[in-house]
Amino acid sequence: MKVSLFITCVSDIIFSDVGKNTVEILERVGCEVDFPAAQTCCGQPAYNSGYVKEAKQSMKQMMRAFQDSEYVVGPSGSCVGMLKEYPAIFKDDPEWEEAAIDLANKSYEITQFLVDVLGVTDLGATFKGRVTYHPSCHMTRILGVKDAPQTLLRHVKGMEFIELPVKEDCCGFGGTFAVKNPEISQEMVKEKSQHVSETKAEYLVGADMGCLMNIGGRMRREGKNVKVVHITEILNSHEQGGGIA
Repeated sequence: MKVSLFITCVSDIIFSDVGKNTVEILERVGCEVDFPAAQTCCGQPAYNSGYVKEAKQSMKQMMRAFQDSEYVVGPSGSCVGMLKEYPAIFKDDPEWEEAAIDLANKSYEITQFLVDVLGVTDLGATFKGRVTYHPSCHMTRILGVKDAPQTLLRHVKGMEFIELPVKEDCCGFGGTFAVKNPEISQEMVKEKSQHVSETKAEYLVGADMGCLMNIGGRMRREGKNVKVVHITEILNSHEQGGGIA
């Protein structure tokens, strides 16, 4: 099975290990992975800020970049969720509607692809530690992926999984929401940090890096010693001693 990696801006610029882990996981389950270098931003920040014309330029470039791909897989529920919005954005566009539908239909978040497409629920990962999982809003509400991440996490050997209280609450990031409404965002992430602390988890895991940056930053400022990691880091771990430095 041939898979094209959709790296996403945040992973490319800030969390390069996420891309590495994603590729290693896909290759381990038998996928042939390529990286279309022409890919760019999915257009979400500009689109959500009202710059539809400008956002469409990025979207068109994404459709060109992945036009020959069999599957497109990315490590972000939010960004993949944006690709799923393309058909509505380009509806009735004679030049781009078909390409938008094609890209949306073949695009998946990494855990969604593993569980729902490949039928993989156990990656043979080993990780020692107490872990809780934050289900990001875009991943669960826009993309509709709720069970796949936790299904994979619960099969990790040596790990203690702890449910996050009020897990469905937003962390306050919301992409541009945190920039436009900082006071509200700060109160929301304050509550999320409190709920993470209630679990007494050593690690907070998520599938969207923007949310992890937001929550992790708040907890660091509060002096909390909770490590924040992307789910691919856990799923790609095979250390018998466990833990992430």
